Amino acid sequence: MTYVVGYSPWHTDFGVLDFAAQLARSDGHRLRVVVAVPDTWPTPVARGSDREFGQWAAQQGSDAVAEAQRVLGDNSPDVEAEVVWESARSVPPLLLSQADTVGADLIVVGSAQHGPSGQITISSKANRLLHSSPIPVALAPRAYHPVKGSKITRITCAFRGDEASRATLSRAAAMCKRTGQRLRVATFGVRGRRMYPPEVSGAEQVVLDAWLEQSREAQKEAIAATKAEHEFTADVDGLIAVGRSWADAMDDVDWNREDVLVVGSSSTGTFSQIFLGSSAAKIVRFAPVPVVVVP
Repeated sequence: MTYVVGYSPWHTDFGVLDFAAQLARSDGHRLRVVVAVPDTWPTPVARGSDREFGQWAAQQGSDAVAEAQRVLGDNSPDVEAEVVWESARSVPPLLLSQADTVGADLIVVGSAQHGPSGQITISSKANRLLHSSPIPVALAPRAYHPVKGSKITRITCAFRGDEASRATLSRAAAMCKRTGQRLRVATFGVRGRRMYPPEVSGAEQVVLDAWLEQSREAQKEAIAATKAEHEFTADVDGLIAVGRSWADAMDDVDWNREDVLVVGSSSTGTFSQIFLGSSAAKIVRFAPVPVVVVP
């Protein structure tokens, strides 16, 4: 199988290439790295400026292809990769078309350049892709640098207790069984501001305790059902992370450099396409590891 990777000719961050290679190494897949350059406007007669722009775009594409080949050759010589450049008016349709052409089951993109290092910042192009892709989209944190030659060793599945997240857990379990990766189930929650006056603040704890118990039971049932469905014999860890903010909740989890977080679409989204609800979007934003978003 093949993973399609979106690579910008003007991006100085090679993290998306390193992450894509790490994924491909873990699954035994190939990479098709696609460099998108702007297309010229269709005109009956090509003017001098149009030809010059086309030549400039082609040179940018060729330079980016050579750069991506160099990075992959230096950092991931063990991963089979093809690098091409294509002209397009919009990057998301190009990546979707490439994925359809090669039968890819995953598209990998990087973070916006203006985001902080070590976190995922969804660019406008990635956002459009996330709202139109029928296949999973993997997002690399900015300046992501895995250990050379490393593989993904653990998948953490974000679980909220509904049918959509149970389906996401099932897909994560199937992936782990195929690749030998460990599986962990995590439920994230944010506590509200402390209630005042003090004599009623205990109500907040009562609500939290009830939610924690409900989440533990939902996780337990979902893990048992998923293990039975896939005849999954490996241990599956479950955890619940709660903080005063989404950043605090994510920090409450022990993350490794070879972790990937899997997040499912909102159940209110379009069928068979990705749609991030507000909670999922915040989880992606504050995740300290790469994220795979599945429809």
